[in-house]
Amino acid sequence: MKTITKIDAAVAGPAEAKKRVAAYARVSSGKDAMLHSLSAQVDFYSRFIRQNADWEYCGVYADEAYTGTKNERPEFQRLLADCRAGRLDIVLTKSISRFARNTVTTLETIRELKRLGIDVWFEREKIHTLSEDGEFLITLLSSFAQEESLSTSENQKWRVRKNFKEGKPTSARITGYQLVGDTFVVIPQEAETVRLIFNLYLSGLGKTAIAKELNARGIPSKNGGLWYESVVASILRNEKYVGDMRLQKTFIADHISKRQVKNAGQLPQYYVRDAHEAIIDRDTFERVQAEIQRRAQKHTPHKPRQDTYLFTGKIVCGKCGKHYKRKTTASKPVWICSTFNTLGKSYCASQQIPEQVLLDLVDGEPFTQLRIPEANTVVIVRPDGTEVTKHWQTSRRDSWTEEKRMAASKKAKERYEAWQKEK
Repeated sequence: MKTITKIDAAVAGPAEAKKRVAAYARVSSGKDAMLHSLSAQVDFYSRFIRQNADWEYCGVYADEAYTGTKNERPEFQRLLADCRAGRLDIVLTKSISRFARNTVTTLETIRELKRLGIDVWFEREKIHTLSEDGEFLITLLSSFAQEESLSTSENQKWRVRKNFKEGKPTSARITGYQLVGDTFVVIPQEAETVRLIFNLYLSGLGKTAIAKELNARGIPSKNGGLWYESVVASILRNEKYVGDMRLQKTFIADHISKRQVKNAGQLPQYYVRDAHEAIIDRDTFERVQAEIQRRAQKHTPHKPRQDTYLFTGKIVCGKCGKHYKRKTTASKPVWICSTFNTLGKSYCASQQIPEQVLLDLVDGEPFTQLRIPEANTVVIVRPDGTEVTKHWQTSRRDSWTEEKRMAASKKAKERYEAWQKEK
């Protein structure tokens, strides 16, 4: 007898998911040739990824005019964020030096991506970071890249210092001038603003008051934005406005951090007299310097200031995003938005908060940040990321600013004088 056995059809397993692939490209300057190179890199990797049937195209992250020795590259940081979020499997890049010139940054990043199971492919070196010999070769080549960065940095420093010895500025962006070749040329409209700043200071106004006055008049700063006390202060002290130049006031600490350091005698400085057309006469400039010194001595406290407090750098204004700063009033210390304090209510209508109110709200609990979204409200962010919202009531006395007190006093005086006339 025939025996018939049914053989079920094999069930096909799920198709292997495509690898999610993106590329990273970077150029270190905004010159036309560099921008063309960046555009070519983006185009190449876009086509290259799409041509692979096993890959899913996830874009190209491209940083323009950012050095490879810093971590602040926005597209690079976005790439890392997407990797940490599990959105990518493979990252393509042209070379190790395009990825980063800092050995530590390179290795830390690659090791993190390796733990996440993400492969980085360096095209020029033909290295896959997930391969067995990948990290050894990367360590070796990254060291070369860092040495190359150091060499480039040292060559740049030599050129800059040579120019300083010859009395030539390298670059500058100063209100009132533009650098044409090796010479500062006066910009007439901006020069009038500089003269106004010097005159206002000699008339008795402070640096913050001058910034407010310039903003009130609608006079734009060099960058087209608002004026701040620090900008006014730098203008009042800048010897370039009398036609002189002090060169090498600052220098680069190292080729990795690129941090600007004030030159306090570590390197020679060069003073060039009558280097270009003056905006301020020497007599006016010297009177301003003497006035700066006089005011500094008058307001110098007799005891050391404590610049760091419990809430320093931790209170964020919900209206403008700036931090609150501590201010001591006639009756008590308060915390006030730095924008409100510097530019006034028209730029940030925030609320000052008595320090004791904040201490009562926090009540000794640890916190990482305080946000002030609206009046009489504070959001306390705890170390574990949880948030708690608290409210308080401000007494009429606390809500009175110095301006309100002055206005009330003036109004009371006017009423008294009117009453005297009626008698």
